[in-house]
Amino acid sequence: MDHSVETTLGRRSFLALLSAAAATGALPAPARGATSRAASGTTTGTARITPATIAAAEQIAGMSYTNAERAVLAETLSEQLESFASRQTATLPEDLFPATVFNPVLREVGIRPTTTSGEAGLPRPRRKRMPTDETEVAFASIAELSWWIHKKQISCVDLAKLYLKRLKQYDAQLECVITLTEDHALRQAQQLDRELAEGKSRGPLHGIPWGAKDLFDTKGIRTTFGAAPFKDRVPDTDAAVIERLNAAGAVLIAKLSLGALAYNNMWFGGETKSPWNTEHGSSGSSAGSAAATAAGLVGFSLGSETCGSIISPSQACGTFGLRPTFGRVPRDGAMALCWSLDKVGPICRHIGDLAPVLAAINGESKGDPCSVTEPFHSGLGEGVRGLRVGWDPSWFEQEPDQEMWRITRESLAKSGATLKRISLPDVPWSALFNILSVEATAAFEPITRENLDDQLAWQEPQAWPNTFRQSWFIPGPEYVQTQRFRRRVMQIWANVFDDVDAVLSPPFTPDTIIGTNCTGHPALACPVGVGDNGLPRVAVLVGKLFDEGTLLRLGAELESRVWARRRPSLD
Repeated sequence: MDHSVETTLGRRSFLALLSAAAATGALPAPARGATSRAASGTTTGTARITPATIAAAEQIAGMSYTNAERAVLAETLSEQLESFASRQTATLPEDLFPATVFNPVLREVGIRPTTTSGEAGLPRPRRKRMPTDETEVAFASIAELSWWIHKKQISCVDLAKLYLKRLKQYDAQLECVITLTEDHALRQAQQLDRELAEGKSRGPLHGIPWGAKDLFDTKGIRTTFGAAPFKDRVPDTDAAVIERLNAAGAVLIAKLSLGALAYNNMWFGGETKSPWNTEHGSSGSSAGSAAATAAGLVGFSLGSETCGSIISPSQACGTFGLRPTFGRVPRDGAMALCWSLDKVGPICRHIGDLAPVLAAINGESKGDPCSVTEPFHSGLGEGVRGLRVGWDPSWFEQEPDQEMWRITRESLAKSGATLKRISLPDVPWSALFNILSVEATAAFEPITRENLDDQLAWQEPQAWPNTFRQSWFIPGPEYVQTQRFRRRVMQIWANVFDDVDAVLSPPFTPDTIIGTNCTGHPALACPVGVGDNGLPRVAVLVGKLFDEGTLLRLGAELESRVWARRRPSLD
């Protein structure tokens, strides 16, 4: 079975690069529900530092000191250990962000989107008359579902019941549901039906059933992070994105699975499968979100990404997954994995569905210091003529399905886009994983200190438990230097977008998967074919900061030319 993006790809050489990744995330707090405790054996009197201790530690830090220097350090390090121990006694609430706030916008470059017009509403529905076949209804687009609801062809309650029925029917195969929110959903749907009867509509998402990755807080409904230590955790408030989708009239029908603490597809209740081939996992960490959406069990879903957690399951499940620009969507009330990398985004069956969902959750929130309000223009219907799409041939040389990639590029060219070859500098992209590892380890410090990591389902060397333990040995100065290197990577990608409007890439190219997650650029996973193993393949489009509209324009062309409403069958 698949455990993460690297096994999904079958590329063992990529294991080291993604060992800390495929993580996703979204946000607030390490210890929600866990009990804090100061570390033992680290304060003066319980741990004796000697010159030999320092000599051994030098191998980890990559430094070399003389015997005289070690002798002095052995005397002074006790004070440093005392400061560590004193910090561990401080209470760090789950909604406490770091003092440093990441901003993806380089001051010398600014924000310069290509797409600056286009409402974020719905496209015209393909079918105005609702089919009698429930399966056809379940796989319909949001545009169609919204039309049928507003034209009274189906009630909000009946549509919720249809999707709830499918969740119950197919969850045993997919293992994608952590909590079915049936009572909550039916109460929501009844209220929305009453509003429609009074002539009131909340907009394009009014009455649309959806599923949330189970790291977004839901008041009175458990939010588990997919991890055994948190499986009985019940928040008393809603995450910002939950509040916004509630206000938009979307009906929450399920909390969907994620790999424990937002890594891969293994959670405390099982391993989520791809609806295209249930012998394979759905990848992660937005495992249940992609699987349920692809299988027609929800109208749409929300996922999150730190490094591949929307892109990777979108590939395994054949969904359109949009990772917005860092900061566009607020993350307060969501599990914190990496404060400077976590992003929240929609996962949908149809490209046109992404726009109204992103519009509903867009904008700053007082609980997320990194969140901002920037205009969102979908650009759908504008076409792609004149858009410049960069691609590096070296990224595709080792990729399977070469014919699929040729057709993908030709499809964009036939649509009027210009394909332009680019080449990025050869830099140590994998070094950026230190940022992910350090922040995730800090977010879940109590998991390690209290040995709760032993309860996580996945225990291999590349899994979170070992990463959390290992990252305590990453030196602070190394983390700072990596952040400086990150700014260099931001400059590299800013230069790329001097010459192109978007970049076409395979899903797991280091330059894009870790590079653009660290720069904060938006990315769109577009299904473009099905491989020999029965699993879909996606192309990834990376865009300028706050220019998701250009990605949607390009994605619409790929959808119409190479995907054509394909869907899996579980029957």
